[in-house]
Amino acid sequence: MKILVVGGGGREHAIIRKIKENKSVTQIFALPGNGGIAADATCVNIGAKDIEAIVSFAVENQIDYAIVAPDDPLVLGCVDALEAKGIPCFGPKANAAIIEGSKVFSKELMKKYGIPTAACEVFDNVDEALKYMETAPIPTVIKADGLALGKGVIIAFTREEAVNAVKSMMCDKAFGKSGDRIVVEEFLEGPEVSVLSFTDGKTVVPMISSMDHKRIGDGDTGLNTGGMGTIAPNPYYTSAVAAECMEKIFLPTINAMNAEGRPFKGCLYFGLMLTKDGPKVIEYNCRFGDPETQVVLPLLESDLLTVMQAVTNETLAETEVKFSNDYACCVIMASKGYPESYGKGYPISIPQSVANNVYVAGAALNNGEVVTSGGRVLGVTAVSDTLQNAINASYAMVDQIKFENSYCRRDIGARALKAPEVK
Repeated sequence: MKILVVGGGGREHAIIRKIKENKSVTQIFALPGNGGIAADATCVNIGAKDIEAIVSFAVENQIDYAIVAPDDPLVLGCVDALEAKGIPCFGPKANAAIIEGSKVFSKELMKKYGIPTAACEVFDNVDEALKYMETAPIPTVIKADGLALGKGVIIAFTREEAVNAVKSMMCDKAFGKSGDRIVVEEFLEGPEVSVLSFTDGKTVVPMISSMDHKRIGDGDTGLNTGGMGTIAPNPYYTSAVAAECMEKIFLPTINAMNAEGRPFKGCLYFGLMLTKDGPKVIEYNCRFGDPETQVVLPLLESDLLTVMQAVTNETLAETEVKFSNDYACCVIMASKGYPESYGKGYPISIPQSVANNVYVAGAALNNGEVVTSGGRVLGVTAVSDTLQNAINASYAMVDQIKFENSYCRRDIGARALKAPEVK
């Protein structure tokens, strides 16, 4: 089988590595891929948002199956376009991907179908938004309506921060057109949980839960990022919580999307907050999370391609999806200065002994040498029998990888270790 994977980050690298385990796979193309992915797939310099070029390539190369991983091409209708040419895909169509593509859509969906989430107000007029901030409960959460590389969320702890957030999104266009409308949400408290799930529009199979670390600095300080590390499973996500989420959130969401004529097939990501009033949805993503994928897929014991095809064929209920009982920790190594400005082009040294545990995100090939090209450069994942051992092993490998101006948080998993349920 010839497989096409759209995307070029650490998430895509983790997917490609797992897909390679299937013996029927003869070739994997990554569009565009990156300098690290080139070791595991044939990278083709076609951007993930260039739908027309992606479809032409897939047809010309007689692709048997396509996996559309990032949010942008999903929202732009990449799956629709590929399937129109007879190429089976993993990923939702555009009318279902809107669940991530518009925060306003997802909030209205949850309100209409009684899915627990934070109370919110929606604004498309900056003066009205600023007036609301004069009396809004503080702290408050301000979100850009559209896609913003996982960074379009600001938690304002003072009224001044709230006003600045509104101006940044709506006046300064910090997130482009994504900030033309904003959602102002009630501030929720409690442990955060990420749950990726396979769904064929009828059956929902949650994957192992995980805990992301969004802030740039130790102790969850500093600016929001696309994610500085993850651990799995999340010890706060107990079997009782999982059962409640299935009943009140997961199945109701799939049923709501069906009722709206927007059946969702692919990976639906539930970003949850375990509040004193029960689990509530913080956000939906229409795809595998990044870097959550880098801890969840290494724990998957079933064949990933088989599961993905079952999603496409709507046979997920008859397909085994099994995860190991181990723990995983992924530490992101970034370029110093991320998520703002940072240098590029620094050679990356990865010892062969740890290469299989590294998922490359922001790297390019320069005369055959892998060099840094992004803010989040790579993720280092270790799997072990306890969370502490997985964390220790991940950092031991991090310390063997070298590139100029490298930076990582040193407390990934520390919060999870404090949970009473942790092993």
